[in-house]
Amino acid sequence: MNKPVAVSFEFFPPHDEQMEKTLWQSIKRLAGLHPRFVSVTYGADGSTRERTHNAVARIVQDTDLTAAPHLTCIGASRDEIDDIARRYWDMGVRHLVALRGDPEPGSDGYQPRPGGYAYAADLVAGLKRVADFDISVAAYPEVHPEAPDPLFDLDNLKRKLDAGASRAITQFFFDVDVFLRFRDLAAAAGIESAIVPGILPITRFPQLERFALRCGASVPAWLRDRFVGLENDAETRQMIAASIAIDQVHKLQSEGLNEFHFYTLNRSELTYAICHALGVRAASAAA
Repeated sequence: MNKPVAVSFEFFPPHDEQMEKTLWQSIKRLAGLHPRFVSVTYGADGSTRERTHNAVARIVQDTDLTAAPHLTCIGASRDEIDDIARRYWDMGVRHLVALRGDPEPGSDGYQPRPGGYAYAADLVAGLKRVADFDISVAAYPEVHPEAPDPLFDLDNLKRKLDAGASRAITQFFFDVDVFLRFRDLAAAAGIESAIVPGILPITRFPQLERFALRCGASVPAWLRDRFVGLENDAETRQMIAASIAIDQVHKLQSEGLNEFHFYTLNRSELTYAICHALGVRAASAAA
């Protein structure tokens, strides 16, 4: 018999009034599923700092959800990041997602900022010095695009966890075997912390391909084939997307996984349906 499933959800800070309305509709609907936490992203170059903070503040004030804001090494000194962390702690936030962050568009690649936290492991250690946060970090089943090889990437993951992070959340993937091989390699490298699969329900396929290209995730040929000819058929696309994700999480569940992190893209429909299939339901639905 499968163990009870725990879920968490990722949102991003809205850019305009309509996106804010969509976000809060999604939060309201998904809150009934009692996620372990909900994370709020931070612009790749640190550009959404205030919008992230405002979204987190509203989650803390207006809901019973556990907020987990993202923090990155980009665009701020150590003192500035420590101050942000203290503000979050004073607000009641106890969970954070610590990331190196992506370089600014048009730059020559990532360069540590003088006086800043150089890499995610340094950021984790610094945040733990500020307060006893529960920290999540990122993991890459198909290797970080900038890592020279898988062993370097695993060593980096271990450094982040050894610095005080509680768990790793993976980049999205679609081939379950890719995740399982990564889990085995992590265990062989001495990593004992939880590695939580990151699940991306597919809302629009061209958008998915852009995401995948940016983060080094593969898009299997069978997956691309499922969406051929559906460019103008949103209803069928949604049914296919739900079917793919439900099959993915059930396969992972059969391999002993019982915690999943959903990249919602601020939409609730697909994530809600997948959670329902996993047995994660609002009290009224469960009754």
